[in-house]
Amino acid sequence: MDLDRLKREFLEHCELEKGQSSLTIENYSRYLDRFFDFAKNLANKKDIYPADITHELIRQYRLHVNRLKDIQGQALKKSTENYHMLAVRAFLRYLAWRGIGSLSPEKVPVAKLGDREINFLEGSEVKSVISSPDTAKVSGLRDRAILEFLFSTGLRVSELASLNVDDINFQRGEISVLGKGKKIRVVFLSQDSLQVVDQYLKNRGFIHQEADKLQDNQEEPLFLSKRQERLTVRSIERIVKKYAQKAGITKKVSPHTLRHSFATDLLMAGADIRSVQSMLGHSSITTTQVYTHVTDQHLREVHQKFHGKSVASGEVESDEVES
Repeated sequence: MDLDRLKREFLEHCELEKGQSSLTIENYSRYLDRFFDFAKNLANKKDIYPADITHELIRQYRLHVNRLKDIQGQALKKSTENYHMLAVRAFLRYLAWRGIGSLSPEKVPVAKLGDREINFLEGSEVKSVISSPDTAKVSGLRDRAILEFLFSTGLRVSELASLNVDDINFQRGEISVLGKGKKIRVVFLSQDSLQVVDQYLKNRGFIHQEADKLQDNQEEPLFLSKRQERLTVRSIERIVKKYAQKAGITKKVSPHTLRHSFATDLLMAGADIRSVQSMLGHSSITTTQVYTHVTDQHLREVHQKFHGKSVASGEVESDEVES
């Protein structure tokens, strides 16, 4: 079978067997199309087959991707280059699973990345952003609830956009979220978040019942636009950017910035990394460990502030040594 047909079957496998998101599947499709076009042009062939994927083809393709430019004429980020290669690797892994002879997926290298930079807000900055909306207006009340939700739960923006009214358990102050990989996790809401969203929903005409549910709202979006439609991811991103600017914050702020702020806030306060991993919905602890660079900086500041003070002042109260 030619690679175009196998690609279609691979994407169907990702959707049905692996339960991957539509965004992941779209990205796989786009990156594989780019790879196949390159391979066809290089070999001057109309169709290519699994046996045509060789170590030399991969080497040439990596060089090609490394020289690509984005729409601003800038070189691609190393992480973006890696996405191209990871799509090819996933496709080759699928071929191996089906017993179709081709290059081993382990033969597809990816570039080593440096430590990921985490952009987060300090506590005072978070407070300033969250308090920016005018809650005398329904739209301001909605926006305040969105900001509270993002910082209180650490939700991804796509997860927030997909929430329905019925997803919230007001009595327990929690939400069951369907995250990446179709995995369900529980996230928790602060009292401020619950109060603001409760007020916002009451303004929309919803009233609590004893069973802690809102009337017949299993498909009712939690956050609506002015047109009474579900807010999109892009709309939520614009809302966050708007209030960050209103709060006078010059750094780039997105919904993911509030997710980063949620994680660093927990870790700096002493939360264990496994718990933070669960709340963020990370499948691997390695993903969560990126935040330890931030908390390490916090520990360095604590060390510099407090270390050696008792020795300098002579205030040693005990000669016992703890090992």
